[in-house]
Amino acid sequence: MALLEIKNLVKSFGGLKAVNDVTFHVDEGEILGLIGPNGSGKTTTFNCINNYFPITSGDVIFKGKSIKGLKTHKVCHLGIGRTFQVVKPLARMTVLENVTASAFCRVNATREAKEEALKVLEFTNLMGEKDKLAKSLPIGGRKRLEIARALATKPELILLDETAAGLNPGELDEAINLIKKMRDSGITILIIEHIMKVIMTISDRIHAINFGQTIASGTPGEVAKNQAVIEAYLGVE
Repeated sequence: MALLEIKNLVKSFGGLKAVNDVTFHVDEGEILGLIGPNGSGKTTTFNCINNYFPITSGDVIFKGKSIKGLKTHKVCHLGIGRTFQVVKPLARMTVLENVTASAFCRVNATREAKEEALKVLEFTNLMGEKDKLAKSLPIGGRKRLEIARALATKPELILLDETAAGLNPGELDEAINLIKKMRDSGITILIIEHIMKVIMTISDRIHAINFGQTIASGTPGEVAKNQAVIEAYLGVE
């Protein structure tokens, strides 16, 4: 069953169509990879899903109902979490305080929010960093904190935007394990990623776009062999 459906999505900025008639779906419980070269419209698609950018035309369906035009915070309340490519934690607050702030999406009391935050920190292996200022974390820790903040909103679907960017090989393996752990806990995942080791390892299916348009969709093996995808990344011989 499709948890999320993107139908004929178009997002224009003036005369430029950053996303042009893109259609795909994400089934409940799966990991769908969204790939494409820089500037292909991937993050813009994310921004349209949670209405950070209002869509020009088309529709976004979540659990069978259109969420087109809903305020971003209401999309989050419905169960769609989000990380950002450029992580911006609350720098002067601790790791625990950052995640606690996100937990208020679901609870009203400080004690409950803190309890939920501690569960998330345990899940993401950040308990040892809970009292550190967010700004003191290295890039790997900040990426993990970004995921923890999204998880604290208790999403059914999480949008991960280049979670593995900037990580060393050991951190990459940890990121892959965390993403799989999230899926095993019942969270559906839509992920943008340029690192092929990550996207090919974790994805059940992959949807590829270029210049805002779909160029391929299928299993990792099928997409990796697709000529349009190869040309989009490597150019035409």
